Amino acid sequence: MNRILEVLKISTRLGLTSFGGPIAHLGYFHEEYVKRRKWLDEKSYADLVALCQFLPGPASSQVGIAIGIQRAGLIGGLTAWLGFTLPSAIALMIFAFALKSFNIQQAGWLHGLMIVAVAVVAQAVWGMATKLATGRVRGAIAILAAVITLLVPTSYVQVLIIIVSGLIGWRFFKTDSAQKIQPMYIPITRKAGIGFLISFLVLLLTPPLLRVGIHNQGLAMFDSFYRDGALVFGGGHVVLPLLQRDVVPTGWMTNAQFLAGYGATQAVPGPLFTFSSYLGYVSKPYPNGIVGGLLALIAIFLPAFLLVAGALPFWNAIRSRPGFQSALAGINASVVGILIAALYNPVWTSAIKTPYDFSLAIVVFALLMIWKLPPWIVVIISAVGGIVISALV
Repeated sequence: MNRILEVLKISTRLGLTSFGGPIAHLGYFHEEYVKRRKWLDEKSYADLVALCQFLPGPASSQVGIAIGIQRAGLIGGLTAWLGFTLPSAIALMIFAFALKSFNIQQAGWLHGLMIVAVAVVAQAVWGMATKLATGRVRGAIAILAAVITLLVPTSYVQVLIIIVSGLIGWRFFKTDSAQKIQPMYIPITRKAGIGFLISFLVLLLTPPLLRVGIHNQGLAMFDSFYRDGALVFGGGHVVLPLLQRDVVPTGWMTNAQFLAGYGATQAVPGPLFTFSSYLGYVSKPYPNGIVGGLLALIAIFLPAFLLVAGALPFWNAIRSRPGFQSALAGINASVVGILIAALYNPVWTSAIKTPYDFSLAIVVFALLMIWKLPPWIVVIISAVGGIVISALV
């Protein structure tokens, strides 16, 4: 019980302070779970990130769920998801109720939160690169992955990069096969893991068949949001066109309502998939309000939980194989490259517009790297800095 409460406390704090999107979230997780708490070592964390890059769904949320599971079992995974997700989901449902017409996209404090994401991602890239992209071959993999990701920015290309990098690692990093790895504690049996994977497929395939004979918006909403959460690679902004396709043409809401909610989503911490709670809240005719918000929220995140719980029982055995360790060396180097690309676009391009922005980014980066201030304090400082910048320019 103490571990469950510990997971809830830390994940809730991350859910209240983790601004900047999924790549920034991985930086916050690395700082909190690896460097400060030491719940898992650098390699285990990097391997988890690699696993969740393979799985469809919100990668950062899946990493958080996996860490919660290894720390406090299935309930720990659920608590980690609740703590990280509910703050932004509740905020977005409040926005849906009262603040839909406010133009928050131009708020100075919001711009400050975007700037701190630059520093957080830069810190994560630096920390992972010094451990996972050392040497000429690994460095070359990281650079090529970054260049290709920037020039061909699609989620499927990212998956292809990871696969090819794994093959390169398997071919060239044979010396890594003797590396000793620390097995992760996974309190889920393989039989249970198979059950979770079967449940994932049943919930993916059954609702579309039921919708043929049952015309119910609740069923339609669950099917749409579950499918979007189950089939999108890359998470975050990649899921937005899928969501828009499901909720606007169907008449559940107007395009103006959709865009207003997207603007509100930029103002809250936590995973972008919590946008679903706003969409469920404003949907019409029924379900809507809190019931609709919760239904959409659960439906879009449920595939992530089932996939992580299904894959983890087999992960230690897979990642301990010498050949797979070699492949992971290449995969982890490519993940560093993908992080470098994300540092530029969308993190840098959306946040750094003026010399004032760059100056604030340097300051908050130094606060994280040199003065070692806790991320939540740096977030507050950057938000205040954003307000000051908006008054100067």
